[in-house]
Amino acid sequence: MKPLLLTALLAASFSFAAAENPNIIIILADDQGYGDVSAYNPDSKIPTPNIDRLAKEGMRFTDAHTSSGVCTPTRYSLLTGRYHWRTKLQSGVLGGFSLPLISEGRTTLPGFLREQGYHTACIGKWHLGMKWPLQNGAVADDEGNFGKPFKDVALVDYTVPIQGGPVDVGFDHFHGISASLDMFPFVWIRDRLPTEVASAEKTWLRTGPAGPRFEAVDVQPGITARLIEYVGERADEAKAGTPFFAYVPLASPHTPIVPMPEFQGKSGLNAYADFVLQVDHDMGLILDALESNGLAENTIVVFTADNGCSPQANIPELLAAGHNPSHIYRGHKADLYEGGHRVPFLVRWPAKVKAGSVSDQLVGQFDFIATFADLLEKPLPEDVGEDSVSFLPALLGTDEGPIRRSLVSQSINGSFAIRDGEWKLLLCPGSGGWSVPRPGADDTSEMPDFQLYDLSADPGETTNLVAEHPDRVAKMKAAMEEAIARGRTTPGPELRNDVEIVLVKPLPGSRPKGKAKE
Repeated sequence: MKPLLLTALLAASFSFAAAENPNIIIILADDQGYGDVSAYNPDSKIPTPNIDRLAKEGMRFTDAHTSSGVCTPTRYSLLTGRYHWRTKLQSGVLGGFSLPLISEGRTTLPGFLREQGYHTACIGKWHLGMKWPLQNGAVADDEGNFGKPFKDVALVDYTVPIQGGPVDVGFDHFHGISASLDMFPFVWIRDRLPTEVASAEKTWLRTGPAGPRFEAVDVQPGITARLIEYVGERADEAKAGTPFFAYVPLASPHTPIVPMPEFQGKSGLNAYADFVLQVDHDMGLILDALESNGLAENTIVVFTADNGCSPQANIPELLAAGHNPSHIYRGHKADLYEGGHRVPFLVRWPAKVKAGSVSDQLVGQFDFIATFADLLEKPLPEDVGEDSVSFLPALLGTDEGPIRRSLVSQSINGSFAIRDGEWKLLLCPGSGGWSVPRPGADDTSEMPDFQLYDLSADPGETTNLVAEHPDRVAKMKAAMEEAIARGRTTPGPELRNDVEIVLVKPLPGSRPKGKAKE
């Protein structure tokens, strides 16, 4: 064989091998309920054909969970493979000017993937804190009290690079907003710098500093447009052997509920349903962009949500129209009940995942880092992803038994729940969140301290079996105590939690002042 031909064949072989690692896109909807995806809810009154396409062309997980009923803790767990309650965040969420929650030096999902040759981008809502510089050389800190401007808000210097944000925890690129769309500052950020000085004052539920050109209605289409642009920018490199990872935390359909004019009234239900239709439409644009760039076959696309539907969606109005955003499950955003943290979880990877497949494996969003490490055949260090378990066998259809039997959930007020197979123990009376019985608002004094449900027989969590199964309650409580004490729930050496963790919250479990709503 001629040397030049041999060289060309070897180069082609290397290029093919290098390009085998898939691109990865994780789309995280904001406050979209399990029942707000019609692939999950046969009685849904909100058609989601583009999201449903992922189910038809990939795998639908039916028992997938966030680590929390609200968004900041969910994001931490997703990006680190570590339960958020091991940090200082024991309840509530951060604000737009809060300090970073991810500690310096911690390996994150994007950081790990970047080490394996991926280009990494975060496009959307961050909500994990960052160091906004002040004119006096200090950094801003709203201490999570995001209801009104903090004392130093006028000193924020929007011309100095931000530290401690996405590009400091593993992302090569960031384009998005600092926190929820109803939390100031209302300004776009590109990498480390705001795109304009927040010299105006605007109101989207809350009043605070805003960029003069910033409008809430532009955020959802802006996130989608930037992701499509990013896919185009990375297409040639991806085909040549440098895959990309795009983490896309949407700001929709969270409040403010601001669908674009062409979607207003389209659902026939209410503005929230219109906003869900817009999210679904944008999913279609994203899938089309992958097709047009020749990337669909070897790109993993995940669609999921950060928690259940918010009461701000006007749930009674939706129910009256025959639509339940939690489907058959009890509760909603903020709660310890299933409606707070059981979420849609769809994965399409045409090269490897069987179209139209369904998995009832128990999985969590904190399992991403272990799953992708497994896929890339790169073991995680012992102190990385300490609560993460690979669900790759489920994706590939090689699972022959439970991948994980247990996971932990938490409500907005910091109450815990733990799963053991189909059994679920709530270590509190009531919802732990915003649905009845509400901690600190409704009388829970006559209720048992704990709640035990058999989800296989009672998915709606209607019959508390705690009195009938004291041994099971004791066993599951001990498992929760061990999960806290060991600093991890996966095999390996014991690790330290960042703070001391209180297993059972004192009654009444009222929400912290200033953090009542997200």
